[in-house]
Amino acid sequence: MEAKTSKIFGIRAVIEAINSESSIDKVFIQKGISGHLMNELMQHIKKNNIAFSYVPVEKLDKLSKYNNHQGAVAQIAPIPFHDLDGLIEKTIESGETPLFLLLDQVSDVRNFGAIIRTAECTGVHGIIIQKQGNAPVNAETVKTSAGAAFNIPICKVDHIKDALFILQAAEIQTVAATEKTEDTLYQADFTKPTAIIMGSEDRGINPSILKMVDTKAKLPLKGTIGSLNVSVACGAFLYEAVRQRL
Repeated sequence: MEAKTSKIFGIRAVIEAINSESSIDKVFIQKGISGHLMNELMQHIKKNNIAFSYVPVEKLDKLSKYNNHQGAVAQIAPIPFHDLDGLIEKTIESGETPLFLLLDQVSDVRNFGAIIRTAECTGVHGIIIQKQGNAPVNAETVKTSAGAAFNIPICKVDHIKDALFILQAAEIQTVAATEKTEDTLYQADFTKPTAIIMGSEDRGINPSILKMVDTKAKLPLKGTIGSLNVSVACGAFLYEAVRQRL
């Protein structure tokens, strides 16, 4: 299944897209550019906590196919994002035991797409990502997920901590996949309403988040390599949850 990520270029057009609550994944801003209209755009970006980065003009030229971008190009996600509170409520009302997945700044698009695919195959009710620092939800993500991104709800939150508070308030246990524990995933009880947290490729789960979770669990490793690829580790955790729930 193919997905084309739309792009909007032009400062005023990007502002209007933000005001219309489009599913903006990221905004690219030309380095060194200034002016009243650009300042207004930045105010909208920061107010709505939209991911953005400063890039050379050459990148904007390529993104806009050399149309008049005025120093700003917005990337629109190919899927709509879901409200976390509403998704939790809907899942609980369905009578199914909730299973959610939180990604603490997984930055590689291929890992992200592979995780989405596995999550969809294992019956995850929703994936939760942070607005800043996560891999983009773009056409490459959808392709790597084999189209699964169209079939599983994805929620964006200002910070993963926000999601933890909401999940724990709904009596959904939070389980961190981390090597910083003596307990393995086989000791965790995934038959309960559960949200599994996976960390980024380089540093794992943020220490401040580890302090908040209900349970920590690790994968037993028998070789000399100290960790697994995050998408592989995620698959192991999710299928242990499936095994326990069968």
